[in-house]
Amino acid sequence: MTSTRAAALHPSGAGCAVLCAVVGPISSRSIPSLLDFVLIISVMLLVPIQPASAHPQCLDFEPPFIPSWHLEFCTQYEQFGCCDQRTDNMIAERYWDIIDQLEVAGYELCADTLKEIMCQECSPYAAHLYDAEDPYTPVRELPGLCFGYCSEFLGKCHHVVKYLTENQLLRDTAERDVTTFCSIVDLSDQDYCYPNVLKSPDLNSNLGAVVEDPRGCLQVCLTEVANNLRNPVLMLHSGDDTHRMFIAEQVGFVWVYLRDGSRLESPFLDMSGEVMTTPWLGDERGFLGMTFHPKYRDNGRFFIYYSIQVNSKLEKVRVSEMKVSAYNMNMADPDSERVILEIEEPAANHNGGQLLFGLDGYLYIFTGDGGKAGDPFGKYGNSQNKSALLGKVLRIDVDGSDSSGKHYRFPPDNPFLGDPDARPEVYAYGVRNMWRCSVDRGDLVSRYGRGRIFCGDVGQNRYEEIDIIVKGGNYGWRAKEGFECYDVKLCHNSSLNDILPIFAYSHHVGKSVTGGYVYRGCESPNLNGLYFFGDFMSGRIMALEEDKTTGNWKERNVCMGDTKTCSFPGLINHHHKFIISFAEDEAGELYFLATTYPSAMSPFGTVFKFMDPSRRAPPGKCKQKPLPVKVRGKKIPFVPRELTVLDTNEKPTRPPPRKFKLTTKPPVTSSQVKPTTSAASGTKTMSAAVKPKWKSDKKARKENKLKPWRKNKVLTKQAANDQMKKNTLTQKSKEQSKKTTVKIKPVGDKVKPKTNQTALQPPKILKDNKIHTKKIPPKKGTQHQIRHEKNSIKLKQSAKEYHAFMNKTKTNLNAKINRTMQNRPKARKLKMP
Repeated sequence: MTSTRAAALHPSGAGCAVLCAVVGPISSRSIPSLLDFVLIISVMLLVPIQPASAHPQCLDFEPPFIPSWHLEFCTQYEQFGCCDQRTDNMIAERYWDIIDQLEVAGYELCADTLKEIMCQECSPYAAHLYDAEDPYTPVRELPGLCFGYCSEFLGKCHHVVKYLTENQLLRDTAERDVTTFCSIVDLSDQDYCYPNVLKSPDLNSNLGAVVEDPRGCLQVCLTEVANNLRNPVLMLHSGDDTHRMFIAEQVGFVWVYLRDGSRLESPFLDMSGEVMTTPWLGDERGFLGMTFHPKYRDNGRFFIYYSIQVNSKLEKVRVSEMKVSAYNMNMADPDSERVILEIEEPAANHNGGQLLFGLDGYLYIFTGDGGKAGDPFGKYGNSQNKSALLGKVLRIDVDGSDSSGKHYRFPPDNPFLGDPDARPEVYAYGVRNMWRCSVDRGDLVSRYGRGRIFCGDVGQNRYEEIDIIVKGGNYGWRAKEGFECYDVKLCHNSSLNDILPIFAYSHHVGKSVTGGYVYRGCESPNLNGLYFFGDFMSGRIMALEEDKTTGNWKERNVCMGDTKTCSFPGLINHHHKFIISFAEDEAGELYFLATTYPSAMSPFGTVFKFMDPSRRAPPGKCKQKPLPVKVRGKKIPFVPRELTVLDTNEKPTRPPPRKFKLTTKPPVTSSQVKPTTSAASGTKTMSAAVKPKWKSDKKARKENKLKPWRKNKVLTKQAANDQMKKNTLTQKSKEQSKKTTVKIKPVGDKVKPKTNQTALQPPKILKDNKIHTKKIPPKKGTQHQIRHEKNSIKLKQSAKEYHAFMNKTKTNLNAKINRTMQNRPKARKLKMP
């Protein structure tokens, strides 16, 4: 956990290695010369001292977050940290449990410092403070405290340590050895110990923002999601709240992946017998596109786009409709295919392949320009020819059919519906080979950008471009490539009226763009609004950020985070070179699919998920409730293959936070303090007052709350009867014992027990309970006791007088109490001596 800065400053680090190599060994007795000092200073100036490498991390081994709600206790971390409201309340509860153990003087001395220390669990650097970054060592019970702060804390609050840790060594040293204790608690990296961690500008500048390297490149990390795929060309969800992912291979298989990462053994769809593809490196033909109907949950319809070959000669691309099986939600009906559209392909490349539904409910089909190079078909090429379906964005209504026998209709607002020189399916034109398009689901709160269609259009010789598709738009090809002219004659045509791309890059960056998605997920809030895309040939990942005031898009370089940045369990900071496609799950999280060898038959395809290591969403905010998936057949568990940044995915153990059992003795108040006699002096002294309770006993409150009044009343009656029997037996036992010890009679003599005044007490208790159900037994020396004794004397006279007294008392009760008391057992008659 030692940073490069620490290595440079400490004599045992790398900085000393450089100095010692230059100056040579210096003995303890030798005195360096002036030349040596000059040489040392020169080397120190040449060796840069790097700042501390910021790596915010919480105790759950995840990035920090901005709490959704205000924190009541650890308020200093409510802007950014590791505690939500629930964790903050738990820390507060443990804090008050400790305070309950302290005297008033201890509370005044240690309350604030104790709160600071306990609230370090909420620090953005909690994992550093508690030494949780090393997965081979247990997590500390105490945070790392800087030596000076620790010494001050221990000087006035050493008695608090026993409530913070079970470690016997720390407990012992806290009482007698400040130096040893603070040396154990301190951290080797002084940038991270408390309170230095609050003062370091390198650790607190841009805290919570996406990490950037010195070149301004956004550092992201990845997790491996799926592997062993044969050129995975797409991944999509069905939008039916099951959160399943469907991954299609170029050879024609579509696999179902469940939320737990497992894959179903049987494929969802097998089109390998129909799809045309070859094992040639870089062959663009095969299973290319798929999308689910917006109402798939109700109608089970989905659409596919793939290459076919007719009579072993003619090549086409086919768009078909299929349905899910009526008996298995994880398998398509192989006999349900209905061909929607077929387009002849004059060449083997530039086959397009994207299918998607817009927010308008219509199906969008993205075709290539027909292949070869420079769109050489016809006078202006296929792309500028609106009567051809190649090089276009088509839009059709698949929820109906027309009179000509087509299995679709033309949307009434298609831009060229009334143009005799254009196909009515055409929505936009002038595209070369758009590879991967997506619909922006919009900002989660404002819905800004919702419905925009982004596409990556592969270039010819010089430029790759990103476009936003609009109705009737001309995107320039073959007149233009990116922002530059490709066909000079067409480029200077005044009627071109083309729409420029939002971004283009030259071929020294990459040679084949792969369109992506605008991130609208929940787990990485910093990435919201960034459009991520990549390049197939160079393996480079890029992002665009929109300036909403001007509408311009600015490039943001994306790179894999360094080892320090991605030091989280399960994260990786590398990926395969050939980026085939991007994907979005049902929750809006972002993925991309890549391979090491771009052949339709090579099983090296892997799916990676983006992750921002600098900030995450608050716990529980992104929780999903997927619908259950009925699985028929075997599930194949996911086994990751990529090497993670950390050598192990094991998380270090952490002892559970201590919970104190408060003493069961009631707190001593001034009325309960009794004078005690000192054995030495014989004088009476007052016992030490116990501190007032800072918090009431929650358990007792809960128990009292759970007892309703009616149940208390019944229990009181039962207790009275039990108490009557118990007192009678106890009194008889005492009398028998007294008779045996005080007066001894011969064995043959008869012992007649004398009647004691307390023998009549049980009827009195019964009588009182019958009249006053919640009355407390009278105390000695009170008016209640005197009245009690008088009644007892009266009852001694005779059983007749006793019954008369009872009848007289009952007549004084109201009718309601009288009716209630009639169900009670009658008092047994006592035999008078």
